[in-house]
Amino acid sequence: ERWVAMSAGIEFLVSDDNIRSNTSICLKFTQPQVAALEVEQQESFASRIVSLLESEQVAYDINAYRSAPPGLRIWGGATVETADIEALLPWIEWAHAVALAEINS
Repeated sequence: ERWVAMSAGIEFLVSDDNIRSNTSICLKFTQPQVAALEVEQQESFASRIVSLLESEQVAYDINAYRSAPPGLRIWGGATVETADIEALLPWIEWAHAVALAEINS
């Protein structure tokens, strides 16, 4: 929650923390440049982030659910250490910045 609050252009898919899952952490991209894209382009943006994270071997299978808006889904269940999620967050910031730079160029 602290990271999302400080992030520019990344928010929880579900804004109400009373109903937000703490095991399936779903994020959406709200950067104006991304929000202005067609849904297919937003999906490509999210896929680019997932691809970058996979190529660096820091995250796998974190694309949003097929029926969900474009974004990321991070497993945060009992088998995942908080420190591992915290280690992933700078990588998400990096991949988000790379993908954003690509659509801005």
